[in-house]
Amino acid sequence: MDPGIIFIIFFLIFLIVMFIIEPIRIDIIALSIPVILVLTNFWTEVSPTEAISGFSSSATVTIGSMFIISAGVEKSGIIQALGDKISKWTGDSDFKLLFFIILFAGLIAGVINNTPVVALFIPLVIGIARRKNSSPSKFLIPLSYAAMMGGLTTLIGTSTNILASDILARRTGEGFSMFEFTHLGLLVLFIGAIYMLFLGRKILPDRIKPEVEVTEQFKMGEYLTETIIRKDSPLIGKTLEETEQRMDFDLNIIQLNRSGEKFLKPLTNKTIQEGDHLIVRTDPKNLVKLIRTHRMKISSETPTRESLNVKKESQSLVEIVLPYGSFLEGQTLEEVNFLENYECDILAIRQGEELTHKRMGDITLKAGNVLLLTAGEKTIERLKKDRNFIVSSELISKEYRPSKVITSLAILAGVVLLAALNIVPIVISSLGGVIAMVVTNTLKPVELSEAINWNVIFLLAGLIPLGIAMDNTGTAEFMARQVLRLEGMLSPLMFLMVFYFLTVIFANLIGNNASVILMLPIALDAAGQLGLNPLAFALAVTFAASSAFLTPMSYQTNMMVYGPGNYKFQDFFWTGLPLQLILLFVVPLLINLFWGL
Repeated sequence: MDPGIIFIIFFLIFLIVMFIIEPIRIDIIALSIPVILVLTNFWTEVSPTEAISGFSSSATVTIGSMFIISAGVEKSGIIQALGDKISKWTGDSDFKLLFFIILFAGLIAGVINNTPVVALFIPLVIGIARRKNSSPSKFLIPLSYAAMMGGLTTLIGTSTNILASDILARRTGEGFSMFEFTHLGLLVLFIGAIYMLFLGRKILPDRIKPEVEVTEQFKMGEYLTETIIRKDSPLIGKTLEETEQRMDFDLNIIQLNRSGEKFLKPLTNKTIQEGDHLIVRTDPKNLVKLIRTHRMKISSETPTRESLNVKKESQSLVEIVLPYGSFLEGQTLEEVNFLENYECDILAIRQGEELTHKRMGDITLKAGNVLLLTAGEKTIERLKKDRNFIVSSELISKEYRPSKVITSLAILAGVVLLAALNIVPIVISSLGGVIAMVVTNTLKPVELSEAINWNVIFLLAGLIPLGIAMDNTGTAEFMARQVLRLEGMLSPLMFLMVFYFLTVIFANLIGNNASVILMLPIALDAAGQLGLNPLAFALAVTFAASSAFLTPMSYQTNMMVYGPGNYKFQDFFWTGLPLQLILLFVVPLLINLFWGL
């Protein structure tokens, strides 16, 4: 075996392990790939120009442009208005609510990128579900799945489609057209909708009981306590800030209640008096230490959402979600001075199935994490307007631009039509759409960089040279030959199913875009050696990569609903498994029917 092939195979194994365990942010791992490929170019045969080609790739430029165009549509407030309509149309029926969520999230994800669609729908769905006294966890996984499948209805629905089209064009001279696979995508969305409406919703558990207090959901009972200052307490006369700093353990004073009046941070100048009630966050062991050494007693009152909300000071208890691409990913609250910059108190962090109440400033945050905060009205408004956060505990009331609804939709339609009619390539029409968004003041120039999900851009820019290395070294052809050892035992349709299956496995482990980079060159080489239709194999890999339902890390939208739904890892597996098996057989059959092998 050629040394270059051996190196690339071991390098792929190493990258897969890194993507699974994620010791550092995935986009940083991806950015290291071009550097390694050039340093080892005596094996990889990748030149410096090829190594940075991911940054100038038409796929990368198109995806970045579509993020901006999607932001222009979002800023118009049309999806917010749609959410209000959904609330009215569904009444008290959970079935109707689920139907409209799947319908609109699926269809909208076909014309604007599916990741911002889910970011917009999360607070809408949670708000509507709570008003109907329903569990949000019954709707958030279906929301993610619908957006994933809806993204498969057009070329621009997801970054995976654009990336796959770029690879296909580089290999065969022609990529996907705008509506190349729309009919197949709509059938997949229809199958997924039927499954979720009649079977999937029965499998999904009620991870969030609608009647349960948010403080109970975050298990704050052991960590949030109302204490009373006794007359002999050594803390009397000291400021609250000084008290926090002098403690040699993790203690956070959330609120001061004095003579029926409530005070919240900043509490710099407040001195402690006899009879003061302090709501503190600390663990049971340190609470005992606090009570004994500082002569305090525990109040009979248990802190609740209502008691933590201060109308006079406009303080509220809120949950925020970190979306995919948030600047907080890979950083700690301490590193970005989050509590000081946003003037709030953090009570708990939910990371997937895990809840953390101690030393939260030292935790490295990831997409999908949920933070429980007490914050003032100004802080909440800042969080609502910031694309790095999703305020999930209430409907978002951002500053939308209703007057730009028609303009933003017209620009989006223009981008799609220009590319669909082959007047200009999609990369040019999308760049034109960006310019139109700014010229019409639908988006302000300062909002352009904020609209782009740089994590995705850096991920693609790093991964694209890996595909080039697989081609240059012959690794893709070698791997295809290994699969073709089954040629005497499998029919062409079975080979298509094999590549669909292998891509799904990798997508569930390392994500959609990475699995396309890995599997598409191999699938195209296999199709060439078998004398089969390369478009059919490209479609199988593309659909498999965006239909990985079994793990939260398989797709960014799954990660985004993981925390807000209070899901367990197994919820994705058991809910997604039947649908995954259905599509494993149905999609290759439909590809064979529509495009032939």
